[in-house]
Amino acid sequence: MAVQKSRKTRAKRGDRRAHDSLTAKTLTQDPMSGEMHLRHHVSPDGYYKGRQIVSTTEED
Repeated sequence: MAVQKSRKTRAKRGDRRAHDSLTAKTLTQDPMSGEMHLRHHVSPDGYYKGRQIVSTTEED
C-alpha cells in the first residue's frame, strides 16, 4: 500500500481543489421565441439557432 512520505501543505491541497467548485449552467435566449435553454440544446418549444427543429404540436 502506498504511504505518502510527508504531509501535503494547505497550498498544495488548495491547488488540487481549485477546479472542484460547481459552476452555474450557461443559458442562452433563443432569438425567435425568446425562450431560455441550455447552450447547444434545443429549446423547450423546439427551436435551435432561430429555426424550428422539432414540432411540438400535439395531435389528438
